[in-house]
Order: sequence, then C-alpha cells, then structure tokens
Amino acid sequence: MPSYSTLLSAGMDLRAHLDKPVILAPGARILIPTGLYISIPQGYEAQIRPRSGLALKKGITLLNAPGTIDADYRGEIGIIIVNLSQENFVINDGERIAQMVVAKYETVEWDPCDTLDETIRGTGGFGHTGQ
Repeated sequence: MPSYSTLLSAGMDLRAHLDKPVILAPGARILIPTGLYISIPQGYEAQIRPRSGLALKKGITLLNAPGTIDADYRGEIGIIIVNLSQENFVINDGERIAQMVVAKYETVEWDPCDTLDETIRGTGGFGHTGQ
C-alpha cells in the first residue's frame, strides 16, 4: 500500500512490484509496475512525482513528471523511470521509487473570445520576470 514516511509528508511512497531485480542502464528508461490499482474520487487526481533522494544521490528521476492518474483510470499504476547517471541502477522489489500526491482540481468551460484583457506582463514569456 502507498504510505506516508512522516506525519507531515505530502506524498505517499510508491514501491516497485517486481519478480526479480531490474538493471537500468545509463540513459535508459523503463516502466516499473507497482502492483497498485486505485479508485480516485471525482474531482481529484493522483500526481506521480520523483523522489528527491534518488534524484540527488543516484541521478534517477521520472519522465512525464508529474504524471497524472485520472479519477476514471482503473489500470495498474506504472512508474516511468529514467537513469540520468553514468552508472547502472538496480531496482529491487519493494524499493521506494516514486511518490504520489492526491490533489483536488477544478474543471473549466472555455469561453471563446477575440481579445484578452491587458496585463503588465503581456506576452512576456520564458525568463521575462527574472531580471
């Protein structure tokens, strides 16, 4: 089962569910099963995020992060792991590989228009406010 490591943790640890260890070569990516199937209430999502310790110490992170599990998904949760280090990384059964945060969200209905309201930022894009 997903579990919180500390009382104030926002994310629950997810663990690998493997028959045998998996070796992930440098630059490689793989889908690791968790053995988890969940039902999320309508209006919520589960966000799958990397573990900071694996990222810093081992160069292991997640692709498509944060990944979203929608409330209507009923398949097994799989974790897309990538090895950004220069060394093989061994993933063992039961190893903590990701964290999951359950979050509320809102849906919107779009209202097409011909113009947008003006703002100070306007069309300023990447790096615009970092001066």
